[in-house]
Amino acid sequence: MKRISVSIALLFGIYVNVFAQTGSSPKTSKAKPNIVYILADDMGYGELGCYGQQKIETPNLDELAKHGKRFTQHYAYPVCAPSRYSLMTGKNSGKAFIRGNHEWGERGDVWSFKEMEKNPTLEGQYPIPDSTITIAKVLKAAGYTTGIVGKWGLGAPMTSGTPNNQGFDYFFGFICQRQDHTYYSAHLWENNNRVPLDNKVVDPNVLFPKDLDSLDEKNYEKYQQKGYTPDYLLKAALKFIDHNQKKPFFLYYPTPLPHVSLQAPKALVDYYHQKFGDEKPFLGGSYFPVRYPHATYAAMITLLDKQVGQIIQKLKDDGLYNNTIIMFCSDNGPAYNAGVDPTFFKSAGPFKGEYGWGKGFVHEGGIREPFIISWPGKIKPGSTSNLISATIDIMPTLCDLLKLKIPKEVDGLSILPAILDQGKQTLHEYLYFEYPEYDGQQAIRIGNWKGVRLNMLKGNTRWSLFDLSNDQQEQNDVSAQHPDIIQRMTLISKKEHHTPELSRFIIPVLEQEK
Repeated sequence: MKRISVSIALLFGIYVNVFAQTGSSPKTSKAKPNIVYILADDMGYGELGCYGQQKIETPNLDELAKHGKRFTQHYAYPVCAPSRYSLMTGKNSGKAFIRGNHEWGERGDVWSFKEMEKNPTLEGQYPIPDSTITIAKVLKAAGYTTGIVGKWGLGAPMTSGTPNNQGFDYFFGFICQRQDHTYYSAHLWENNNRVPLDNKVVDPNVLFPKDLDSLDEKNYEKYQQKGYTPDYLLKAALKFIDHNQKKPFFLYYPTPLPHVSLQAPKALVDYYHQKFGDEKPFLGGSYFPVRYPHATYAAMITLLDKQVGQIIQKLKDDGLYNNTIIMFCSDNGPAYNAGVDPTFFKSAGPFKGEYGWGKGFVHEGGIREPFIISWPGKIKPGSTSNLISATIDIMPTLCDLLKLKIPKEVDGLSILPAILDQGKQTLHEYLYFEYPEYDGQQAIRIGNWKGVRLNMLKGNTRWSLFDLSNDQQEQNDVSAQHPDIIQRMTLISKKEHHTPELSRFIIPVLEQEK
């Protein structure tokens, strides 16, 4: 077992020593750095080696942290679309246009893969307005070429919410977050055009046949096809870098990995199967069946890690690495369904990550995320920051870096001083979260205090209060001992909550308290 890390690197080309060289001199002298922001999908705080993971191997991301800075108190949002909206706009969820996953079901049978294939207007989520100020729009106006490769989730084809209408010069990937429930999609999108793939349309909502042996690996082969979408996405990302070397670029790479369905290259699954041993299969339901769910999940994260290494190697090969900021984060905490086992992997690290605590919930396991940033020669290698920060801080941070005016609608603040260890870092007075799904939730972080309200759609108005300095798993409610903190959180809630423009996101309790 001592040779596992070496063997996986040799077998799958996961070259840890991609960081051994500092990279050749840039081909062009550019004052503005390139920016690469990589967003994992449903990856927990504890699923990288540099954040304590023991079972899944992530050598490239561990090395990225070794040569950059690792943040330990960085926050996102409980689920996909609203998390991506906050990242793109810098707005907190009390003011956001998108506060939940709005699949826009009034259009028709939006969950049918066959219907979506016939009618592309059924794809995508509720579109964000033309007036939305996104990171891409800001950077494009500052002279950047902007590209997104991966999963969008903030609009539908032929609406205001397409990536090309929101500041991105180039888009390749899934416009619809439902489509990436299979990694063998029948098509992807390039800008406003569908790109057919060599796959059949197969709805992932299937059950393993009862008349077949569920322990026979061969009986799962039908759930695999020829065109594995992460391969196409990586190629598009590398191509974007290749075609945009003469001026600064912003590459947003929101990979679908490791979101379910659990599907991964066989060689990597075999590697982890050998490492973990036999296990019970997941027999399907809302996602594809899988023979070895633990091994497949680990394989998907290691594949993502390998892709990060390939992007870094491309930057180095092209002489761009020294002038590129690389950021890595996740959109929300770990999933709990379709064969994903956050308890087995300790996916949320020191926090609770199972259902009720991970994805879909405002507890630490659902919203605290890994955040790594690297910039050779600018960021102290191997450093760590305990600054309380969030994805809403990315836009103001980039504006600060490039000496741009921060849009007035932004709720985040620049964390550039903490990144560079230069100047005085302004601290968040608090972080605010509201989430209208999973029975309605709210959370506020003030220093080490964490206030949580659950079941708000059922009329609950009571706050629970946790001291994260000695209760990271949020098990001991101390609200009765600190009425002053509860009163302060109530006032913050009244200040930060704005009536949502879309009625489906209304939490009546919050409207009554205004």
